[in-house]
Amino acid sequence: MTEERNTERRYKPKKKLRKGRVFLTVLLLAGLTIGIYSFLQYREGYNLANETKVKQDIDFEGDAWSKGERENILVLGADSGAGGKERSRTDTMMVISWDKEKNDVKVISFMRDIYADIPNYKSYKLNTAYYLDGVPLLQATLQNMFDIPIHHYALIDFRSFESLVDILAPEGITMDVEKDMSEKIGVSLTKGKQQLNGQEILGYARFRADGEGDFGRVARQQKVMEALKDEVISIQNVSNVPKFIGAAEGYIQTDYSRKDKVIRVMDAIVSGKLEMDKMTVPVPGSYYDKNYSHAGDVLVIDEDQNRKAIEDFLGE
Repeated sequence: MTEERNTERRYKPKKKLRKGRVFLTVLLLAGLTIGIYSFLQYREGYNLANETKVKQDIDFEGDAWSKGERENILVLGADSGAGGKERSRTDTMMVISWDKEKNDVKVISFMRDIYADIPNYKSYKLNTAYYLDGVPLLQATLQNMFDIPIHHYALIDFRSFESLVDILAPEGITMDVEKDMSEKIGVSLTKGKQQLNGQEILGYARFRADGEGDFGRVARQQKVMEALKDEVISIQNVSNVPKFIGAAEGYIQTDYSRKDKVIRVMDAIVSGKLEMDKMTVPVPGSYYDKNYSHAGDVLVIDEDQNRKAIEDFLGE
């Protein structure tokens, strides 16, 4: 009897070990399946983007960046021909400043009608700098006017933006549309909360045919950025992220390496909820309207006041 009990005790650990091996095997198979799926989705997105995307030759030299500093990325959205044409203007000009250690993002939007002193050219609207000589000239213009370091850039045309939205959120992104919108945006939107696809959300972000004009458009662009950030880090979209990262690799032109682009997106996802603060330049009370024959209607700004506002906003 005692011998039988000893035999039972000897064999119990083997059963537990067998169960542990089965669990580990299932876990490894699940990890392998997820890895293969993610790779295939990434490659599908990357190939999709590179079949249609024509990239510019951009000679960009970013400011030196040290670990622990805020990382500033100049983000530009241009007409759909921007990938293959030099003669286009930027509708969206933002600097996204990320403090990874504090896990917060600050977005500075620059009004395109700012009357800007463009190096080696006459003064024009700010978005003309990109039209004249691309990303490097716009970078130099912003640095000269606002003394803001720019470490990297990201350029996307509007058709690519539409595709990225549809890949990330196939069912659309929830937006609360403030009013009916249709003029000069290629879509018709009605007032109220609704799911917008890529084309619709682009139209929402570009609308300016109301009393708010470009200030309203910039505010909507910031709302769209906030919504996209939430979609990227949402657990509900985790299965779409590999394809989104692959497509972003092809659709978004940047000085980041492929590895660095993936790392930045994964950092944002892993870090969870990112806080996002927003400001618009020029700040209230720092500008006035004027018309010039060579530039049209512009915003003449107090550069010192706006430079100080940016410095305070970034906490520098």
